[in-house]
Amino acid sequence: MVLAVERFSRRRFGGFVTAFAVSLVASFSPLIAQAGSPDAGKLPTNIPAGTVLRIGDTETQRALELSGLIDQLPFEVEWANISGGPQTIEAFRANALDVGSVADIPPIHATWTGLKVKIIAAKFRKEPLAHPIYQLGIAPGVEVKTLADLRGKRIAFSPGQAQGALVLRVLQAASLEKEDVDLIELPSKGDAYPVALSGKQVDVAPISGVLIKRYLRQYGADGAATIPHGLRDDPAHLYAPQAVLEDPVKAAALGEYVRYWALAARWVEEHPKEWIEGYYVATQGLNTEDGQYLVDADGQFDIPSDWNDVIVRQQATIDLLAKELNKPAIKAEDLFDRRFEAIATNALNAS
Repeated sequence: MVLAVERFSRRRFGGFVTAFAVSLVASFSPLIAQAGSPDAGKLPTNIPAGTVLRIGDTETQRALELSGLIDQLPFEVEWANISGGPQTIEAFRANALDVGSVADIPPIHATWTGLKVKIIAAKFRKEPLAHPIYQLGIAPGVEVKTLADLRGKRIAFSPGQAQGALVLRVLQAASLEKEDVDLIELPSKGDAYPVALSGKQVDVAPISGVLIKRYLRQYGADGAATIPHGLRDDPAHLYAPQAVLEDPVKAAALGEYVRYWALAARWVEEHPKEWIEGYYVATQGLNTEDGQYLVDADGQFDIPSDWNDVIVRQQATIDLLAKELNKPAIKAEDLFDRRFEAIATNALNAS
């Protein structure tokens, strides 16, 4: 948005100068950030002593602890044991959290509910189709071998979460409409979807991580199964309220957090045994075998230095959700604070 100041002059020359100035400013308008926007200018770097960030990012917290990187953070942290869209959005609204770790849908959903947020870090998986986060869990006794077999099935659906968006993308890939299936609105929290599948409340539900292995182990003998969906489902973001990003001290601290977030991701990838024992076994109650399963499923991470393609993919997701959920259009570009764009890759390249 360009702010123009109108002047009145009786002289033609004055009118010409004003018109020329307005034209010149307009020609550079793509380079000018909206006044008051957190994207305006460069990211601040001054972090005064005593600065505190309230962070909901449990995996990175543990990686920082195990690696020792936590001792290098140039600010204090109040860690919140929350993650995912619903919890982080609630905490943002209560002014109880500065940054949270989510997939790609919560920033969209938050915006639709009137909460202004920005994505400040983006991570993906190399070979995402070979290392999907989700598989489609199939209830015992239900015949689903391909995506086309979803027609007429009861599918667990959580509109404000990544699982819900995945369901809509799967239907799109299968050339099915929402009316061709029975969407059962059910929030995905903990083992809610495997429980719903085993109890035959739904026929199909996207499940992830160790829940896939546990579901097949517990109910495979009864006919439970999973099938791949064949789509990319790997976004992992950090996002923050716009009000937090407008605070120069918080913004500077968040820039440093993105740095250490990237370094923590690399430490995890380079120290799989320590990660399995220190995180999955010690804090998640899993055994070593399950931890190894998750490490293998993750593959290698990918942090792009340029977000152009990320924004294109996010726009496609927004357009699909807006159409299917009857929501207003959003420009994906507006969801990203590009001051943070190169921080993570610069940190990886510099160390």
